[in-house]
Amino acid sequence: RKKILLSAAVVSARTYADFTTEATFEIKKCDIHKLDEAPATQVVMTREEGLQYYRTMQTIRRMELKADQLYKQKIIRGFCHLYDGQEACAVGIEAGINLTDHLITAYRAHGYTYTRGGTVKEIMAELTGRRGGIAKGKGGSMHMYTKHFYGGNGIVGAQVPLGAGVALACKYLGNNELCVSLYGDGAANQGQIFETYNMAALWKLPAIFICENNRYGMGTSVERAAASTDYYKRGDFIPGLRVDGMDVLCVREATKFAADHCRSGKGPMLMELQTYRYHGHSMSDPGVSYRTREEIQEVRGKSDPISMLKDRMLSNNMASIEELKEIDVAVRKEIEDAAQFATTDPEPPLEELCNHIFYNNPALEVRGTNPWTKLKSVS
Repeated sequence: RKKILLSAAVVSARTYADFTTEATFEIKKCDIHKLDEAPATQVVMTREEGLQYYRTMQTIRRMELKADQLYKQKIIRGFCHLYDGQEACAVGIEAGINLTDHLITAYRAHGYTYTRGGTVKEIMAELTGRRGGIAKGKGGSMHMYTKHFYGGNGIVGAQVPLGAGVALACKYLGNNELCVSLYGDGAANQGQIFETYNMAALWKLPAIFICENNRYGMGTSVERAAASTDYYKRGDFIPGLRVDGMDVLCVREATKFAADHCRSGKGPMLMELQTYRYHGHSMSDPGVSYRTREEIQEVRGKSDPISMLKDRMLSNNMASIEELKEIDVAVRKEIEDAAQFATTDPEPPLEELCNHIFYNNPALEVRGTNPWTKLKSVS
């Protein structure tokens, strides 16, 4: 026991000066469409950034695994779509834009709610439908919101035109902000997405359209769903990038590149992030009837976003195994505390049910918003 304590003391005595403060990495080249240049393939990451990315990805991963557990215990009910496996997308995108920029996504939204400033506690409590949830327990898994984050949207693809509206507001206000609209490969064949591309290109909106291609829309593989699986080219007249969505640095560089393009007034950009979800489409989908367990294991083994970042940091002396383990322990504790809160916090009271339907509570007579109102003629 003395020996263990002694070695722990030696480790903690190691000064941060021993670590490399920044390193250059060679990353995979993006495929490009209607562009003369591509994002850089040699990129710099600082130790501080690496630790931040690691902590955030690990938090999202653990939060989703806890949600899986609570769902199986019937504590979380209803729809629940988990994001584990896709963490590099959320963390990479956020590293490439500002928190004052805007983001809207589909219903696989827990990761983005966290990166946009929500707390694990608020997200878990929302999942269990409690008063302390981020939408006061009334949104559940699919409908979470924070500042500059317009939530998970349940209608397939409908968030894309909404995101273009947000981008139009950015342009109209001239605030040098942009809007990222995320959708999956399953939504990529929606007509409303192509209508949006058209308007965004005509009006040169500061919009980044991002297809998170996790290879399966519900239980249908991309090859069975789309005549062209080159999603990054499907904006036709809109320039596009195809990116390794399992590598946080690839996503970060591509997003920065797209953001610069938008802010310089050149109009929208389309990105396809090639990623993978470890869980099924939702909690009601075991996820192994249309793909093999071996396929999932292979992705986990070869291109897990967290393992990839961890290996990079360790092999470049940017962190120690002990330090990363300390982060893991802290993250697990945060998740356990949040789960404890999410299972003990009271549910919202019944009188809250009809609140917050309107922004400014109009008179009850307006369009019969109250089913008990007697309608009367005012002519």
